[in-house]
Amino acid sequence: MDPMVLGLWVALVTALGTALISGTVLRRTLVVVTVRGGSMEPTYRDGERVLVRRGGRCAVGQVVVVRQEDGGLPSPAPNRAVAATGTGTGTGTAEEWIIKRVAAVAGDRPPPGALPEPYATADGSVPPGSLVLLGDNTHNSYDSREAGYFPTTHVLGTVLRPRPRPTYD
Repeated sequence: MDPMVLGLWVALVTALGTALISGTVLRRTLVVVTVRGGSMEPTYRDGERVLVRRGGRCAVGQVVVVRQEDGGLPSPAPNRAVAATGTGTGTGTAEEWIIKRVAAVAGDRPPPGALPEPYATADGSVPPGSLVLLGDNTHNSYDSREAGYFPTTHVLGTVLRPRPRPTYD
């Protein structure tokens, strides 16, 4: 075989292999999520799609997608998120995922009014493995003010940025 043709085949196979591996890695680390409801307005609007990085540590101020505790959301569910692409989990329904901002992490003191009374700890700090999550639209949000602490094990990931909105000329 001509060395030039062989070199082209090797380059093609290498490029395809790299693309396949990169695609697999990205699908396992990034998820596109569609926001449903108005609990995160004005930051994120109903129907807006956001890019979420799976896993990682949560920090105060970050927006996270978290699996809802057993029992589901109240009706109507104003704060749902739908994992649209690359979830790979195959579990859960739209009502089981919510999108919220981290208000406090383990060891922090929650903001005043962020938790219902029975969730207060002796020293006033968030217990290990827990998060206090709040919606940006306080009048239309099911969050830690009603549900209490959210387990860190239920976090799908952190929102990196919204997907660009289409422009129509």
